Amino acid sequence: MSHSPAPPDVPGRLTAAAGRPLEGRITVPGDKSISHRALMLAALAVGRTGVEGLLEGEDVLRTAAAMRALGARVERLGPGTWQVDGVGLGGLAEPEDVLDMGNAGTGSRLLMGILAGHDLTAFLTGDASLRRRPMNRVMAPLAQMGATFAARSGGRLPLMVQGASPPMPITYRLPVASAQVKSAVLFAGLSAPGTTTVIEPEPTRDHSERMLRHFGARIAVEDRTDGRHVVLTGQPELVAGDLVVPGDPSSAAFPVVAALLVPGSEVTVARVGTNDLRCGLYTTLREMGADLAFVDPREEGGEPIADLVVRASRLKGVEVPPDRAPAMIDEYPVLAVAAAFAEGTTVMRGLGELKVKESDRLAATARGLVACGVKVEVGDDWLIVHGQERVPGGALVETEMDHRIAMAFLVMGLAAQQPVAIDDDAMIATSFPAFTDLMRGLGADLRRV
Repeated sequence: MSHSPAPPDVPGRLTAAAGRPLEGRITVPGDKSISHRALMLAALAVGRTGVEGLLEGEDVLRTAAAMRALGARVERLGPGTWQVDGVGLGGLAEPEDVLDMGNAGTGSRLLMGILAGHDLTAFLTGDASLRRRPMNRVMAPLAQMGATFAARSGGRLPLMVQGASPPMPITYRLPVASAQVKSAVLFAGLSAPGTTTVIEPEPTRDHSERMLRHFGARIAVEDRTDGRHVVLTGQPELVAGDLVVPGDPSSAAFPVVAALLVPGSEVTVARVGTNDLRCGLYTTLREMGADLAFVDPREEGGEPIADLVVRASRLKGVEVPPDRAPAMIDEYPVLAVAAAFAEGTTVMRGLGELKVKESDRLAATARGLVACGVKVEVGDDWLIVHGQERVPGGALVETEMDHRIAMAFLVMGLAAQQPVAIDDDAMIATSFPAFTDLMRGLGADLRRV
């Protein structure tokens, strides 16, 4: 792929440039995956649940609005502090209007599972990006459980879901490792008599299992020769229980990689989730030579957390095993940025899931790297990045309306020879509303040019 830089000279574009070392102690937004699940399962529980540290990005606010529309009382009491009065399993009301999920892919897919297990009809839509994303792989197992769907060609939103009453318990083997599909099946299985089983070819993030236990569901996990079996006993009484949402390791990835790449930096990220099934990036960065340590490990609300201390480091290229992909699927764009500055070649395989995120993240990452002067090779489910000590930068990167692409290439601009601009930054608010202010607080040169 050839290098064809476009100078970041468009007025108003958010632009990142190299500057002084990054220093400070920060807290990143609450974990997005856990925030979605907290609102949903609290709405299905009996009683009042208090939630601290909830991510207040646009995606999670859409989930909060959807649960209100379905009959739960969901209130914001203060920054990150929320209260949910649940209606009990099976108690959701049919919404009066279309549920607009904005850009929330996780919220949409998990909500489809909940709706599939309730005797109601609901309509879901989203923004232009979400309406392009396929929902067939979620609809397929839910249809086996008795739910009915009508969607646009390719299984795209807007779509109609008519829930089953009651849904049928099934044993479902995931064709591809996906925590979203697993969770949708388990959430529908809450309303089913008997046991619902999901078999994973590779373990994926287990936030749903942990939170289901927190609210009183019976769920068993067993590793067998044919994969991980997750078995849910249906029709439990879910009971309210307060939650603290840990900092999102996917959001922490951006200041962490920035601190590694900007010489002289030292940054502490407080209260980050350290779930083994989410920390593939940190394992990989350590293999690359990152000075990165977890301090004061502890547990809150069933999830492990720690403070993450990171110092600027010289990185070397590595081969990332494909079976690590489920534990770091959202972090590959910023890992690719780190790899661009590493000595040697970094090989990433098993990336097929990246193609069905907010954008085709595999293609968008490769295009952005090339625009910034980095040599890459890209295939159907793999990416090879040839690192170099000095990355030219000097590009306007097309984000494809994807928040993680946007933040990853702003990180690149903080360490590149020339500033890097992005074509749009509005979507960053979906997961990390205070990203720009937080990074500036550490000393990052982020400005509109």
